[in-house]
Amino acid sequence: MGKIKKVSLLILAGLLFLCFCQSAVAGTGKVNINTATKKELVTLKYVGDKIADRIIEYRKAHPFENSGDIMKVKGVGKKVFDANKDLIIVKDK
Repeated sequence: MGKIKKVSLLILAGLLFLCFCQSAVAGTGKVNINTATKKELVTLKYVGDKIADRIIEYRKAHPFENSGDIMKVKGVGKKVFDANKDLIIVKDK
């Protein structure tokens, strides 16, 4: 019975480790504001559903040429831009 308990604990520890590693990696990705889904846009700081919808509507008529263009979207100001400028891209590499 002791061996089963040890194996179970090792498996649990491994699964927890994988969960935490995945979260850290996911948080380091860039967001292309010209192609990102609503789900991806709301991962940006201070961007909720409403702002994400506005970004998507804006880019349909005016594709973003640089990351600072996001401030042309209603509700997105310097605070939002500064909080996300290292995460925002407009072209995939």
